[in-house]
Amino acid sequence: MARHNFMDLLALVMIVMVVFAADDRGKAGFASAQEDEYLTPHNAARSDVGVGPLVWDSTLEDYARSYAESQASSCLPLQHSDGPYGENLYWSSSDSATPGDAVASWVDEKQYYDYDSNSCADGEVCGHYTQVVWRDTTNVGCASVACDDGGTYIICSYNPRGNVNGQPPY
Repeated sequence: MARHNFMDLLALVMIVMVVFAADDRGKAGFASAQEDEYLTPHNAARSDVGVGPLVWDSTLEDYARSYAESQASSCLPLQHSDGPYGENLYWSSSDSATPGDAVASWVDEKQYYDYDSNSCADGEVCGHYTQVVWRDTTNVGCASVACDDGGTYIICSYNPRGNVNGQPPY
């Protein structure tokens, strides 16, 4: 009888653990594999400049997904949502573009960012990179959709938004 009760208790504990883990999705330590594909390169770039890691936020993910889906019929030209969050957009003609491809393209802009002048090199873009490493940003949520033209559209939403005029990212 005691063994049966122990097994029932163990099963109940396992169910409770699964429920709590599902409820805690989006909190540090509970990211899915897809979320990790976005978080890992973001947080590596942030670590490189001494900024704390981002945490996955399902509300931001939902916002990003909704906006990405609204753009799927005509992904180009890329247009920001002008919503309440910071935002990085990525498009690839490949239908197999990955979250890592998108984040790598944004982080690659680091070469054009000059911290001392807090500006981009002439004729270059670096605002995607500075959003990735913005010190006050704590949460991110991203989504990817297939475009009707066969390409891939990826968006990450950031809260709080970065790229505040006149302020360095870190």
